[in-house]
Amino acid sequence: MADEEVVVLGFWPSTYGTRATIALDEKGVKYEYREEDLSNKSSLLLQMNPVHKKIPVLIHNGKPVCESLIIVQYVDEIWRDKAPLLPSDPYQRARVRFWADFIDKKVFDAGKKLWSTKGEEHESAKKEFIEILTQLEGEIGDKTSLILGVTGLGS
Repeated sequence: MADEEVVVLGFWPSTYGTRATIALDEKGVKYEYREEDLSNKSSLLLQMNPVHKKIPVLIHNGKPVCESLIIVQYVDEIWRDKAPLLPSDPYQRARVRFWADFIDKKVFDAGKKLWSTKGEEHESAKKEFIEILTQLEGEIGDKTSLILGVTGLGS
């Protein structure tokens, strides 16, 4: 597979983009990373993700794969001969996907409120963020495979 072209369109502070590059790194896949200016999106980004027009986008041999969780699943399926990212058991895989979705929805939204508010609203957002992280820690605890799967690094 040495002749494959793998490109990731990302933005350095994006946890979603990081999820995609971690999956590729764990699989040992060589790729080109292209930083996007989200205030002035490249024609390549707009062409490869015309629906959402956002990062991350994995471009594999000219074909785009969008959305970080979908990218992780794609990477795991395409390079299946290398270290698995998701559990092989369907129930465990479903649990990993649930908690990854939880992180995407709850943690991101609460973090955004935390960073964009002040005063009483900020204090409320901080409390909500801590409650979400506590819930996540209570569920995941020391379950390494669940943690790794949620981040895109499970076995």
